[in-house]
Amino acid sequence: MSPFTTREEKYDLVDQMKRASKSAPAQLAEGFTKRYEKKHWHRYLQDSMGEANEMIHHLSVCIDIYPQFVDVTIGKETMDLYELSCKQLSKLDQSWQDFHNNRSK
Repeated sequence: MSPFTTREEKYDLVDQMKRASKSAPAQLAEGFTKRYEKKHWHRYLQDSMGEANEMIHHLSVCIDIYPQFVDVTIGKETMDLYELSCKQLSKLDQSWQDFHNNRSK
C-alpha cells in the first residue's frame, strides 16, 4: 500500500467499484421499459454512461495507486471494455434520438 493511502481508502474504493459495476446495467434494465419515452430513456442511457465512466476512473486509480494488488494488464483491458461500452451506449442514444425525431415528423 502506498504511504499516502490508508486501508480505509482502499476498501472504500472497492465498495465504490462494486456499486458502479452493478449500476450501469441496472440503469439500462430499468430504463428499457421507458425506451419509447425520449426524455426518460435518454436519462437512463446518460446515467449508465456516467457509471461506466466512473468505473474507468476507479480502474485507473487501482492501476496507478495499487498496482501491487491488481493485475495491471487486466485492469487496462477492463478499462478498454468500459470505454467501448460508453461508445456503444452513445451510439445507441443517438440512434434513439434519431428514431424519436423521425417519429415526430
